[in-house]
Amino acid sequence: MGWLNLAHFIDCSEAEGPGKRFVIWVQGCLMNCPKCCNQDMLPIKPANIMSTDEVIALINQAYKQHHIEGITLLGGEPFLQAKGLVIVAKACKDLGLSVMCFTGYTYESLLSTKTIDGAQELLAYIDVLVDGPFKENLPEDKRNWVGSTNQRFIYLSNCYNSSIEHQPTMTQEWRIDLNGSIKINGTPYLMHFTSENTP
Repeated sequence: MGWLNLAHFIDCSEAEGPGKRFVIWVQGCLMNCPKCCNQDMLPIKPANIMSTDEVIALINQAYKQHHIEGITLLGGEPFLQAKGLVIVAKACKDLGLSVMCFTGYTYESLLSTKTIDGAQELLAYIDVLVDGPFKENLPEDKRNWVGSTNQRFIYLSNCYNSSIEHQPTMTQEWRIDLNGSIKINGTPYLMHFTSENTP
């Protein structure tokens, strides 16, 4: 068993990768990309500490309840918590689920670096890696899910191919809780905007 520091998770989303997916946003990133859509997830500080067993149990529940086809890892920077995510990703592969991951690092740096513990082990369980830092001067308006044109889809298995980048898909999801708070996920520049609904 390992531990993860999560900023947020959604048990079923259709706006964070192909099909229905369990989505995990981790807390903490070292890159500080200007105009990052998840500024509140950048500080490396305790947010929601969960065991990998707890996360896997939630994914199992989502698989049974929502028939998800995979998980998506983003943040924050998933590779800063690679050791814990390896345990989760392996459990997902055992269930037959796909794994998609967004990272600010390049694929080449993840392959070559020895400074990110568990990076290469996590890559072994990822089907689609979206790599590269967000660059506000290179806005993306053609491909699904990415914020800037420098970011690449790297297919590490035959689970998906480049057709997912342009297929019609849901780009935003709005969730309104009983207190009137609105949470939006999907389109990068609107990620996790929260508003209070006033009468």
